[in-house]
Amino acid sequence: QVQLEESGGGLVQPGGSLSLSCAASGTIFNINAMGWYRQAPGKQRELAADITKDGIPNYADSVKGRFTISRDNAKNTVYLKMNSLKPEDTAVYYCYADLQVGTVEVANWGQGTQVTVSS
Repeated sequence: QVQLEESGGGLVQPGGSLSLSCAASGTIFNINAMGWYRQAPGKQRELAADITKDGIPNYADSVKGRFTISRDNAKNTVYLKMNSLKPEDTAVYYCYADLQVGTVEVANWGQGTQVTVSS
């Protein structure tokens, strides 16, 4: 059983910054990729950013240059620093972690944290 606990969402004005974090706990043997998806009202869930176990990041075009993803493997934690936030960044942000279970990779999800960008 693995739990992902997110923190750091909230309300921020356009142009502001927020930082999200997500810590995995429970029976963990090997975490591969970790990352953040987001889902805005009435839209499909989309990838915001993810990062490999070796620390190679990947970003959606819409967040490149504004968001920075990082991870601490010793703490099983992934972070998302969001700068220059726009109203269109408003969404529920979901953390995920791909856990290696034997020869199978299983995606685990957090409950989501609300990010609202509004004046």
